[in-house]
Amino acid sequence: MGLPEMDSMASAIGVSVPVLRFLLCFIATIPVSFLHRFIPTAVGKHLYAAVTGAVLSYLSFGFSSNLHFFGPMLLGYASMVLCRRYCGIITYIAAFGYLIGCHVYYMSGDAWKEGGIDATGALMVITLKIISSVINYQDGLLKEEDLREAQKKNRLLELPSLLEYVGFCLCCGSHFAGPVYEMKDYLEWTERKGIWKHSEKGNPSPFGSTLRALLQAAICMGLYLYLVPHFPLTRFTDPVYHEWGFFKRLGYQYMAGFTARWKYYFIWSISEAAIIISGLGFSGWTDSSPPKPRWDRAKNVDVLGVELAKSSVQLPLVWNIQVSTWLRHYVYERLIQKGRKPGFFQLLATQTVSAVWHGLYPGYIIFFVQSALMIAGSRVIYRWQQATKGTIFEKILVLMNFAYTLLVLNYSAVGFMVLSLHETITAYGSVYYIGTIIPIVLILLSKVIKPPRPATSKARKVE
Repeated sequence: MGLPEMDSMASAIGVSVPVLRFLLCFIATIPVSFLHRFIPTAVGKHLYAAVTGAVLSYLSFGFSSNLHFFGPMLLGYASMVLCRRYCGIITYIAAFGYLIGCHVYYMSGDAWKEGGIDATGALMVITLKIISSVINYQDGLLKEEDLREAQKKNRLLELPSLLEYVGFCLCCGSHFAGPVYEMKDYLEWTERKGIWKHSEKGNPSPFGSTLRALLQAAICMGLYLYLVPHFPLTRFTDPVYHEWGFFKRLGYQYMAGFTARWKYYFIWSISEAAIIISGLGFSGWTDSSPPKPRWDRAKNVDVLGVELAKSSVQLPLVWNIQVSTWLRHYVYERLIQKGRKPGFFQLLATQTVSAVWHGLYPGYIIFFVQSALMIAGSRVIYRWQQATKGTIFEKILVLMNFAYTLLVLNYSAVGFMVLSLHETITAYGSVYYIGTIIPIVLILLSKVIKPPRPATSKARKVE
């Protein structure tokens, strides 16, 4: 397609040419992933995954993108070959350091706000893949009794070949927007082992779930295109916004966050469709009769789960699900000392890593610190719920937790969207920092009003 045609098409849908080029390559991951099913050998599948991923990267971002990808990829692989005992920490520091350098050099957040795009977003996904595969290889040295369940499931006893490793990192363009998945799952899927091994239940058909994901993507993009002209982010620094009353400003913050989320719902629905149609999204069979295939390995978001979350604690389980899982396995759980319970430090450290992964913009850092406060405050309300179980106060507290999550989430999200310190502080100050003050007040109140611990293990599990 020539440049004039690209210009006219980009103008027609209201995006820049680089974004249009990315969208076309991104959508192309669906047929590319589908064709992966027909490659006859495991070596051929790895080669196809690596080559198609590299070609799509080149077409979307240019030649330099693959140089950025292969730098940390090869460094991670070299650390596995040369220094297995310490390869995890070496790669953690090196891969994150390189990603931070790219964030600073390209200032990708500014480019995204202005309608541009670069390879930094894809590098973010690849960075998580590199780190997880290297750490799992290092975990292969440890005794099984010293490992958590996730470590036992994902650890690698043998070094993957370089082709397997590159295929995993670039697989059919899945690095564009995720989801993040494990090296061990990728190898078993490619070699038709584990749950992908042929069984008497037959081969699960991916087409119904793929169509569902595509329909969800179409609805999400339609809603986003309809809403975004009505709730621009520039309004937060507009004098008109500051002339509104408190509740109107608060309502606008909610609608701005609500609008922005549909863009992510669209992107993750497309990536989910690509992973499902490849077969990698298969996650086993249900216990129903007859059994039905489950396709939630690629699921990155539960739209209703986000918009109707009863508690902030639920949000990591329904928003950017696979990255949240990665953060839990490779940051949160690894900061918990043996025999000790996790606390606010582990939560704050995990959110800080997430902020740095997104980029060094003040808005990101403030948002993820806010998220830690938001979750901690929600846990306080939840403990009060458990202490008043079976009474009218429990129902009041359930409603309170829902309203609290709705308020603080959309208040906090402004920082994630506008990025700059001035715009973030201006937007927060316009509603008197209500989304910061309430969580802090709840955390302080929890030191005074201490409900008894839940009596059942089930209650602890939910928390």
